[in-house]
Amino acid sequence: MKTVLHLATFLVLVFSASAAPTRPNIVFILADDLGWADLGCYGSDLHETPNLDRLARQGMRFSDAYSASPVCTPTRVSILTGKHPARLHMTIWREAASNRGNRKLLNPICRDSLPVEETTFAELLRDAGYYNVHLGKWHVGRAETYPQAHGFHRNIGGTLWGAPQSFWHPFNGDAYFQDWRYVPDLEPSSKGDYLTDVLTDKAIAVIEEQAAAKRAFFVNLWYHTVHTPIEGKPELVEHYRRKITDGHRQRNPHYAAMVHSMDENIGRVLAKLDELRLRENTLVVFSSDNGGFTRFCKLNKGLQVANNAPLRSGKGSCYEGGIRVPLIVRGPGVTSNRRCSTPVVSCDLFHTFLDTAQITERPDGPTDGRTLLPLLRDPQATLNRDTLHFHYPHYYSTTSPVGAIRQGHWKLLEYYEDRPLELYRLDQDPGESTNLAAAHPAIAERLQKELRAWRKRVDALEPETNPESN
Repeated sequence: MKTVLHLATFLVLVFSASAAPTRPNIVFILADDLGWADLGCYGSDLHETPNLDRLARQGMRFSDAYSASPVCTPTRVSILTGKHPARLHMTIWREAASNRGNRKLLNPICRDSLPVEETTFAELLRDAGYYNVHLGKWHVGRAETYPQAHGFHRNIGGTLWGAPQSFWHPFNGDAYFQDWRYVPDLEPSSKGDYLTDVLTDKAIAVIEEQAAAKRAFFVNLWYHTVHTPIEGKPELVEHYRRKITDGHRQRNPHYAAMVHSMDENIGRVLAKLDELRLRENTLVVFSSDNGGFTRFCKLNKGLQVANNAPLRSGKGSCYEGGIRVPLIVRGPGVTSNRRCSTPVVSCDLFHTFLDTAQITERPDGPTDGRTLLPLLRDPQATLNRDTLHFHYPHYYSTTSPVGAIRQGHWKLLEYYEDRPLELYRLDQDPGESTNLAAAHPAIAERLQKELRAWRKRVDALEPETNPESN
């Protein structure tokens, strides 16, 4: 009788396994400091990005995608948790979290690490049977909050630092940043190896392993590129140096070479998915953590790193150049060769990943994103949301403490220092060149009230007056 029961149980399990739908794999590729206008499919006049351009034709390209923050760490935690950085009290990168500064306003003291109590999409995917691997930049906290503490089975290269000392082997030292840094778990590598290539080698190996095991996987490939130090491969730097003319808007051949290498490596990942016949059952998502870095780089003889035109300003700013980012999605059920103009934000990826994996469980308490699946099926669909909020209560080279709200085509910026409100109509003025606050005071006042109410609702940290400031 036991033998019959065991056989019956076995047959039920086999039948259930064969009848159960195969969960899609997910490959999420996040660039660091890549501007909205840095890809060919987004209007770059210099950079050659054939693989990402092809991905956009095969899937959907979002024209109005935003990072939840104009700097890296806050956007990354918004992706992991679906919560706005203001709600998490993580509105600045780890190293600056306790730096109050000595300007007219004092920066708020923030969390420097994502608490392990926060539920990430990786934890929910892991519990549903996914094999999760993080590769590359992490930068969301101290060692006790590394990827392994937030749902990833493996961590390759992720540390508390925001950038490597060099993109060339051995990827360590103290040549560029003041502290001694390294990128772990990249062995074996040797002289002449380039960091973006090596991380891609590791990602491809993971995909091959999990494909052989027939196990659903999530590859979290967070490249360090195109963050400083701006170091492109010499042959590519020379290629772009020869290409640049007086008519080019983008003029840094070193930066262009880094974008080129990133695109080549993304092409390698996509080719591996094709080779293993995984393309039809793999969601591929590409984006950036904030807008392009517009400062000048001493390594590149004083050249400006990125140029985000036609958008205004860049990293650190709540103008469009600091928070509007590329977003490309391809995968099961995604409409191909379409452009979606609905405003979306990095918090939305949390729910999108979980819904793609058919996971209904969600953490207790509020989150701030929406699933993008309706838009991925039909770019004319709606998300039942017309407002996005931004909160950067800190100083940066491009800004003083500021908040912003986008509602429909209208966008308002409210600075904490004593300066007028700024109101822009983005469909007519994406470069935010004409302040319409005086011409439309009722709209400006309404959006200011809504922005302040939102800050109160999420318990956002705010700057304080410096008693020692004159």
